[in-house]
Amino acid sequence: MSIFVNKDTKVVYQGLTGSQGRFYGLRNKAYGTQVVAGTNPKKAGEDVEGIPIFANVADAVKETGADVSCVFIPAPGVESAVMDAAEGGVELIVVITEGVPAQDEARFYNRLRRDFPDVRLLGPNCPGIITPGECNIGITAGEIAKAGGPVGIVSRSGTLTYQALYELKQKDIGVTTCVGIGGDPVPGTTFIDCLAAFEADPATKAVIMIGEIGGTEEEKAAEFIKAEMRKPVVSYIAGVTAPPGKKMGHAGAIVSGGKGTAQGKMDALRDAGVKIGLNPTEAGELMAEVVRKL
Repeated sequence: MSIFVNKDTKVVYQGLTGSQGRFYGLRNKAYGTQVVAGTNPKKAGEDVEGIPIFANVADAVKETGADVSCVFIPAPGVESAVMDAAEGGVELIVVITEGVPAQDEARFYNRLRRDFPDVRLLGPNCPGIITPGECNIGITAGEIAKAGGPVGIVSRSGTLTYQALYELKQKDIGVTTCVGIGGDPVPGTTFIDCLAAFEADPATKAVIMIGEIGGTEEEKAAEFIKAEMRKPVVSYIAGVTAPPGKKMGHAGAIVSGGKGTAQGKMDALRDAGVKIGLNPTEAGELMAEVVRKL
């Protein structure tokens, strides 16, 4: 499935009856997102402020036509929730939950690829996805995002996702779609997935990519940008001062064996023609320059 969502997207919240799921589910509904159902096998037949609760995702899809699931289930139950969503018939599963065991992530990621290749997974441990003015799935504050394009955003860091949105809004620059892919070692959706989608999207004219130390996903993205992208890309890499061998924040943000350093990632991206900001504000200023030249 495409990574993009819009005003016609219908969302089922797994965990809507929990405090966090309820808070964000109702916020997103108020934003204009079609939050059409929740799931809880012990509370099927009830509702949360008019949103019906079903025993499982299959029942929710059958009754409401939901095509996306947003998972707020506690970490030990995420694997079963993801498979319930895939088996239930949704096309996109957005996992907000953090602290999901890496072994669980690897197992359900590979099960999805093998048994449900048309289902896209976003996360775990991500802020979700927002198409400003149309649809907000996850925990991003809709108030900090300006609609209307022309910039797409993809980020590993949740907090920096929000800052990128707000930096652009302060400069009166709109966003087509903002995707938080999460910082865990086994992300369901990668930088390259999102960059390819933005490159193909007529409404997106430029892209901000926010990375961080650890792994090699930014280096892979740099190779893709150099070979495949014609749209301008601005980037910020978090963790320049992080000491080698020490985990910083996300489970995936650890530098080891001389790989995964912020400097190495910035060098690779510069070589691909990407403009690099040394902090999020500078990245926003660089994007403002790009937008003025579009």
